[in-house]
Amino acid sequence: MAEAEIERLPDDVLAHVLGFISSFTDLAQASGVCKKWKRGVDQSMGRRRSLIFAGWKMDDESTARIVGLAYSLRELDISKSRWGCQITDEGLAKISMAKCVGNLTSVSLWGMSGITDAGVTQLISRAGSLQHLNIGGTFVTDESLYAIAHNCPNLKSIVLWACRHITESGMLVLVTQCRKLEAINLWGTRVAVAGLLAVSPDLQIKKPLNLGAHPLLQVA
Repeated sequence: MAEAEIERLPDDVLAHVLGFISSFTDLAQASGVCKKWKRGVDQSMGRRRSLIFAGWKMDDESTARIVGLAYSLRELDISKSRWGCQITDEGLAKISMAKCVGNLTSVSLWGMSGITDAGVTQLISRAGSLQHLNIGGTFVTDESLYAIAHNCPNLKSIVLWACRHITESGMLVLVTQCRKLEAINLWGTRVAVAGLLAVSPDLQIKKPLNLGAHPLLQVA
């Protein structure tokens, strides 16, 4: 299609076309073509209900900027990848200010070693609609569990794979407060499950004895 023909496209049609671009690098380049294309990129980002950053070289600034544009966002995946998605507590603090955060239903921060209680509690404090959370492989403690318990009444599943600093005390608060919780992945933790099942007998808890189990094992 010739450049002149592209320029004649209505903004909403251009935004629809740009919505098929999955590369954040390509979107950034498209945004720099002209003001019309920038509007199209912004509009296409605003329509997105899911963002997956795994596999992309992202930092705090770029990730927060993109999430800030995605006001219809429902699912956010910032999992670790071999290319090094470098998100820290500072990045989560910036992301927490995005308008979409209150409507997020699913968040994955799996394996992000730069994330601690400071970032998680900041994000969770504004994510009241959250149903599914994966913070496995991070350095969170019971402080994060308390924040989740008090801010996420709709939580249905949580992955805490290898979160070695959480305790049964924190988990009991979580299970007691989050009455809609259906499934927990506690692989690689020191938390005993008997006390949790006493509070919620129907809770599905994954804590496999097989030490060779895949680290990305999800809750049932």
